[in-house]
Amino acid sequence: MANDVTAKLAVLIDADNARPAIVDGLLAEVAKYGTAHVKRIYGDWTSPNLNGWKSALLDHSIQPMQQFAYTTGKNATDSAMIIDAMDLLYTERFNGFCIVSSDSDFTRLASRIREAGLIVYGFGETKTPKAFVSACDKFIYTEVLVGTEEDETQAAPAPRPATELRGDTRLINLLRNAIAAASDEHGWAALGGVGSILSKRAPDFDSRNYGYPKLSGLIHGIGLFDVEERQFGNAKHLYVRLRGKGK
Repeated sequence: MANDVTAKLAVLIDADNARPAIVDGLLAEVAKYGTAHVKRIYGDWTSPNLNGWKSALLDHSIQPMQQFAYTTGKNATDSAMIIDAMDLLYTERFNGFCIVSSDSDFTRLASRIREAGLIVYGFGETKTPKAFVSACDKFIYTEVLVGTEEDETQAAPAPRPATELRGDTRLINLLRNAIAAASDEHGWAALGGVGSILSKRAPDFDSRNYGYPKLSGLIHGIGLFDVEERQFGNAKHLYVRLRGKGK
């Protein structure tokens, strides 16, 4: 269901663990995967801490869900969001869920939704615990969604230099293994296929995390791979292979 613009999505935002600066980028990103039929945000709206969200809710038709903090130290917002998510799941009206939070409390929720056969897109900061990241089909770090006038101090990451990229063992191994898995007998792999494998093996993989808007830019930026453009009808497709491989 990934990248199916007809998919019906439920977007649930934990206001205590997300910033208003991401909202434009967040909804634009959600639109890549489907249509947000439900947009809800959870928090204690009597608290001044959430004042920054209020104009964003009106501009983007996001429904605020009130949840009072009944006990200090206990996050009632998480519980309300989880209960609503399960209610929406049981309606069987949706193809996927977008969970916006950096809180590990949503790990089991993401796993449960996936068990029901639905896609889960997670959105959170880079501090998000790995367990929650891995529980999602795809996880997008919200740092790549900011850079608006409201939050000029946190622009999207600048492109990392080739020497730094090559020194990232996890990144290089991910790319090499994905290319090998998608390659033909000559070592060439369609870049689209490589991207699909990367998403399945590493839900948080995103070329934007390295400062490149597209995977092709990251591949070129590393400089360890051969890239070839091929024409099929009216469309052009990129192919990639490990440098020095094949004939």
